[in-house]
Amino acid sequence: MTTPVPTVPTVTLNNGTRIPQLGFGVFQVPDAETTAAVASALEAGYRSVDTAAVYGNEAGVGKALAASGIRRDELFVTTKLWNADQGYDATLKAFDASLAALGLEYVDLYLIHWPAPARDLYRETWKAIEKLVADGLVRTAGVSNFQPAHLRRLLDGASLVPAVNQIELHPGLQQNELRALHAELGIATEAWSPLAQGAVLGDDAITAVAERHGKSPAQVVLRWHLQLGNIVIPKSVTPARIAQNIDVFDFALTDDEMAAVAALDRGLRTGPDPDTLD
Repeated sequence: MTTPVPTVPTVTLNNGTRIPQLGFGVFQVPDAETTAAVASALEAGYRSVDTAAVYGNEAGVGKALAASGIRRDELFVTTKLWNADQGYDATLKAFDASLAALGLEYVDLYLIHWPAPARDLYRETWKAIEKLVADGLVRTAGVSNFQPAHLRRLLDGASLVPAVNQIELHPGLQQNELRALHAELGIATEAWSPLAQGAVLGDDAITAVAERHGKSPAQVVLRWHLQLGNIVIPKSVTPARIAQNIDVFDFALTDDEMAAVAALDRGLRTGPDPDTLD
């Protein structure tokens, strides 16, 4: 008897494309392990996979997708342009390399990985991504790690509003100002490091809610993200954990529980500062 695969809700992006609200991330997964991890995720019911050129595992993702037998239009594949490849011509070339590594004819979402403000190339890069969208090679264009000032500057003269900004977001770093700007501009918020690499999972407020619902602290945090409306991409290479992370649609947090988690915001960054990483 097979376990029923959970139905993941979708978020409709500003161009009408629908993205599964919960996807699978492969940050820091070696390419050799990526194919098995993605295969486990697809088996558990994930249909959205998030990779990046700099992760060095796009080929591993592509192998798992090809072997899965799942129709391409049922999958949502995200990859990202690395900082060293910013600039108009360099972006087009880097995208071709990513597409070839993935073994796909198009990607569903292509992101500028970091604004890299000292390079000052993200507006030129965005023009190249707009071309990739016009050419049908990218279904949806977005950014990652863009701060409010970067977003406003990108939009000045752009013909396309990013559909997504993928940012570090978890109970310890809730990014309220940025999320409010996203709401104003029609940009979806996608959370990377949604569990703060485990740093928030021992917080009393989270463990108490987990005990009450008979769920793990990680499941509680993922549920909090979903109820906020965030798109979320937890990462794991352990099949049991991969399955547990998608098993978050059979319970809901109360308003009081949501408020208890919201009280944990403390400016806790687990990754680099977008204003200084180049």
